[in-house]
Amino acid sequence: MRTHNPDVAGSFGHYLCSRGQTTGLAFAAGLAMAACTGTHVPTSGEIGWVKQVMVHGVPIYATDTTPDEKLLHAAGVLAQFLDNDEDGVPDNPVVHQAILDTRGAIVMTGTEQEADDMDWRDSPRGQGLYAEETQLNARERGVFDYALEEIWHMVTDYGYRVAYPDVFGTEPGTTLTDAMDKARGGRFDRPPPKYPEGAWYTYDDVSCDYGCMASEYIYWVYTSFIGAQDLPGRLDQIGHEWRLNTPKKLKEGEPVLHRILSDPKYKIPLAIPDGTYEGPTLVVEPYEPADP
Repeated sequence: MRTHNPDVAGSFGHYLCSRGQTTGLAFAAGLAMAACTGTHVPTSGEIGWVKQVMVHGVPIYATDTTPDEKLLHAAGVLAQFLDNDEDGVPDNPVVHQAILDTRGAIVMTGTEQEADDMDWRDSPRGQGLYAEETQLNARERGVFDYALEEIWHMVTDYGYRVAYPDVFGTEPGTTLTDAMDKARGGRFDRPPPKYPEGAWYTYDDVSCDYGCMASEYIYWVYTSFIGAQDLPGRLDQIGHEWRLNTPKKLKEGEPVLHRILSDPKYKIPLAIPDGTYEGPTLVVEPYEPADP
């Protein structure tokens, strides 16, 4: 999970960390957190923020090194998270409004190296996503689309966490974090040198604080709940960190959060986003910095 810039990450108790064709309508509300105030036009050979897609008022900003097809795919994934039945209206207006109010956004760069090398002082803020990890037709190819992870982080951190703090809050004592503490075999502010025997969530990135680990936990739980982690060979890739990678394993091993995600009150998106959104058309537009 990654958030750009580090100053924005700190405000939500997270750290900068990393793991793992349509045209038409745009919406006018919700802009990225504390984005820059002036449009920067890149010179020859320089990477710059040049385009965006607005998804029900939530922006995805992208550099010139991000292919349009990857940007539109990410926009489709976000649209399907917000409007899973694809009728053109966000399914959970409380969560949607929370994202708008907290200025949730996605910032796309071409590669991780590009993001590492970038001067973020004059860049938009938001949840980071790389084009190189954004996979088109992922399930057909039997691979995992990491756009699901990074975009879901934004939806939960800026949406569900804010709309339902007692349930999805990332501080100690919420439904989410109590379940996480059980999954890890105890409450740890940072990943311990060794997790207790029987733990099924063993996140080991020492740069990730308690809130960051909770954000990662709901990502693992949710994507397993909808079947997104049930891919050939996937457990071999993620088993060092997460064991309950199928809906059946999750229901048996994490019944508390399984019941929460099954509760229609929260209007959790149940269909795995594939980036092909059938709602209002998404369009790549010129980059417009948010108001400070």
